Amino acid sequence: MNIVITGRSGQVSRALQREFGGIHSLTVIGQAELDLSQTHRLRDTFDRLTPDLVINAAAYTAVDQAERDVDRAAAINAQAPQILAEWAHERDIPFVHYSTDYVFDGSRGRPYTEDCAPAPLSVYGRSKLAGEQAVLAAGGRALVLRTSWVYSHDGPCFFNTMRQLLAERDELHVVDDQLGAPTWAPTIARATRHLVERLVERRDSGGLYHLTNAGQTSWHGFAHAIAERLAERGELRARLYPTSTDNYPTPATRPRYSRLDCNKAQALLPFALPDWREDFARCWARVADEASGR
Repeated sequence: MNIVITGRSGQVSRALQREFGGIHSLTVIGQAELDLSQTHRLRDTFDRLTPDLVINAAAYTAVDQAERDVDRAAAINAQAPQILAEWAHERDIPFVHYSTDYVFDGSRGRPYTEDCAPAPLSVYGRSKLAGEQAVLAAGGRALVLRTSWVYSHDGPCFFNTMRQLLAERDELHVVDDQLGAPTWAPTIARATRHLVERLVERRDSGGLYHLTNAGQTSWHGFAHAIAERLAERGELRARLYPTSTDNYPTPATRPRYSRLDCNKAQALLPFALPDWREDFARCWARVADEASGR
């Protein structure tokens, strides 16, 4: 099977490349090959690639910058996915797209199901909501996976930013009143592969699913787990303090509670979605392997 994956250097894309590589023929497209904001180029490009499956792991993810870059965020997060989903539907090709917990406002106070009404608080959230709605409206074998707080051992993300700052600064303040589920990119990729197999074999027609690690924590709790590991290695320098969102204003408003209920996806998967601390330990093991040259 010829699979086209967008977002060459993104965390989910790289995990997907490892998950599907060696099993299928992969064509990975980064911004250098195709800027998704240039929507007029999409159909011709994919006509030439002739994929059997398209996984759109590219996104405009600069949440705060999106408040000033509305048109580009909309082009990449909404218009491009719509065009690709329509293109795939016309050719009866399965299409996978990723969305975000930021489509919710965080006021529910308990995990959001797929049936909950979205109410994004930011330009980024609105652009991602528009994208997932357009993909589902396009019809065909389209799969939309909402996830949250994605991280991995490589590439820019909260996990790696905290590793650096905690080792370099004297003190660090991290918000403790935003709650969600840190989700390891390889787990997303593994679950995607199983769900894609259902699409390809026509055991499932697609739809919207929530896909995150189990459990929940705050950003401060996530940072504290990183600090504990650094302390074990003698690399922790900073004192870590909790703070409130009100003390850390940002251009984009984040949801205070964005835990996603993943029971719908879990019912289709042959493995239990791990608690976030289990995958955190696996991620840290990869960091240790890289540090030792393994």
